[in-house]
Amino acid sequence: MSTIDKVCPVVFRDASMRQILAFEHPRAGLQLVKGFIEPGESARAAALRELAEESGIADSGIAEDLGAFESGHHGYTWSLQLCTFPRAMPETWTHHCANDGGYDFRFFWHDVQEEAGEKWRPHYRRALAEIRRRTRSLRWRG
Repeated sequence: MSTIDKVCPVVFRDASMRQILAFEHPRAGLQLVKGFIEPGESARAAALRELAEESGIADSGIAEDLGAFESGHHGYTWSLQLCTFPRAMPETWTHHCANDGGYDFRFFWHDVQEEAGEKWRPHYRRALAEIRRRTRSLRWRG
């Protein structure tokens, strides 16, 4: 089994689990929140820390561990952590992330049922497809 290197907090806007949190990095295209797990840190704790650092969402929790995902990017294996639904959030917002010299990330909600386009790097497109597959049975069917 591969070592888990990174964590990806999976955040849906509401119980329909149709819109997933995503952002535009000013130099690296459209992305999901993710980051390294610090030494001695659990995947759950890392997911919540990364979510707060990168998006400003600091009042979430972990609902379920969705398992490991082989990203195919530099050999990294991600832990996909399904987070609780956040408080009512705006359509879009910008958050200043101090990591790596500081960037302003523009957050938005991506329809998880839609295929990710070319602005997404291949490993994020694969991650979105895998998240869609792994959460299919959890989605509310109204």
